Amino acid sequence: MKQKEFNIPFSGLKQGKHEFKYEIENTFFDSFGYDEFNSTNIDVTVLLNKTSTMMELEFEASGTVNVDCDITSEPYDQEIAANLELIVKFGEDYNDENDEILILPHGEHQVNIAQYIYEMLVLAVPQKRIHPGIEDGTLQSPILDKLRELEPKETKTENKENDPRWDELKKLLTDK
Repeated sequence: MKQKEFNIPFSGLKQGKHEFKYEIENTFFDSFGYDEFNSTNIDVTVLLNKTSTMMELEFEASGTVNVDCDITSEPYDQEIAANLELIVKFGEDYNDENDEILILPHGEHQVNIAQYIYEMLVLAVPQKRIHPGIEDGTLQSPILDKLRELEPKETKTENKENDPRWDELKKLLTDK
């Protein structure tokens, strides 16, 4: 089983709320074979509410992942925040087909939450990764300079005469 430190031994816990804290670094993602992050610094808090028949887990994560910009390949720190709720019930067989409910066999005494943390964090990173310096104009990059040089130049429409077909359509908007 992956990452023993993510096993929560619930059988010894009293009913009520229990808090678990984790610091997620790149070695965590390496164990899943995921190498899209240059570095990570994420804090995850898991609040477990144990009742006599089930457990509710609330995951909360915040921190940064260092990723490469999709446009310039420049690395930058992307802030992320995520949360996830999971209900753990007991049944005949292990079943994790539902994203929000995990069924553990009767007699099980611990639950491993590594896969849930992994999926929550990977999904928290935006699909399109754009360096904040591109949007505010502070990033200086030879790649950006080349992209600006190659972008299509706007044509001047002031000198063109109006197309009479459009003029007729515009009249429909004004003639009510």
